[in-house]
Amino acid sequence: MEFELLTTDAATKARAGRITTAHGVIETPIFMPVGTVGTVKGVHQRELKEDINADIILGNTYHLYLRPQTDILEAAGGLHRFMNWDRSILTDSGGYQVYSLSATRKIKEEGVKFKSHIDGSYHVFSPEKVMEIERSIGADIMMAFDECTPYPCDYAYAKRSMAMTHRWLDRCIAHLEKVPPKYGYAQSLFPIVQGATYRDLRTQSAEYIASKGADGNAIGGLSVGEPAEKMYEITELVCDILPKDKPRYLMGVGTPVNILENIALGVDMMDCVMPTRNARNGMLFTSEGIINIKNKKWEADFSPIDADGHTYVDTYYTKAYLRHLFAANEFLGKQIASIHNLGFYLWLVREARRQILAGSFASWKAAMVPRLENRL
Repeated sequence: MEFELLTTDAATKARAGRITTAHGVIETPIFMPVGTVGTVKGVHQRELKEDINADIILGNTYHLYLRPQTDILEAAGGLHRFMNWDRSILTDSGGYQVYSLSATRKIKEEGVKFKSHIDGSYHVFSPEKVMEIERSIGADIMMAFDECTPYPCDYAYAKRSMAMTHRWLDRCIAHLEKVPPKYGYAQSLFPIVQGATYRDLRTQSAEYIASKGADGNAIGGLSVGEPAEKMYEITELVCDILPKDKPRYLMGVGTPVNILENIALGVDMMDCVMPTRNARNGMLFTSEGIINIKNKKWEADFSPIDADGHTYVDTYYTKAYLRHLFAANEFLGKQIASIHNLGFYLWLVREARRQILAGSFASWKAAMVPRLENRL
């Protein structure tokens, strides 16, 4: 993997860059649609490429390990071929899923024993096991196995967890040297900065992660319930420590405003289920604000879903029709809303990139943020 930093905004810390993997070029800053089990929910791969134009999507190690399982993925030639996606893929290591399964998992130094949410069977994830699974999946970018701490989290626990995450990282790196890629192209490992919301722990973790010289680095353990201001504080602290010549990935973030604020702090890559999850509940994000398409006010509104939108659904369908689909509980409504929201998120980061390259990001962001928070 290669990363080229093209420019940094003079008034903020926003960056425009370019990542090149075996499966193509990713222009940063970038938002990555979440395709947990080998699908971005409700959206065809063709739509992801031709309408949304996603440079990279996510898969998840925990979910893909359980279903369809690694033997099927290997027989298919990896996740790219299995799902017929010829652009880049990043896989989350399953650390966040382990965090979310707190009632049915046990964390020890060796790894994590957890209970499958599908059939109740027990499994163990160790750093070594996760690296082997991610090799089988064949993602271009693999995340190191870590522990994501909850919010709030006491200092002693956060410190122990961070230290274990660092030890797990060393085991991930060592094991990857023993297990080569399976499909004829290189894979990159991104370590993850942890440390909860404690500045001294985040500083220690960022310095440790930076010392590993990885192809890129991630910031985990945020967007788990802490105030947005605390997220921004920790993100800025960590970005100031992580290498400038490597991409920075903020995991699991966020709203359109979160996206712009974190870009301004030096983040290059982000992902979140919000655009598709909220779409399935009738929430549409636009450059003028947020639409709840279920509201009666749209019942006889025959204007386009979003006249300024950037996917075909935005002008092909009307607000009244989309509201009708939600009222009738037709899945097509959820699909249309998902395509719209993902198209908007990709437009937002690409417009941010254009503004960074033009030297006008700060003024553009200052005007855009209050608009994004409007309720239409």
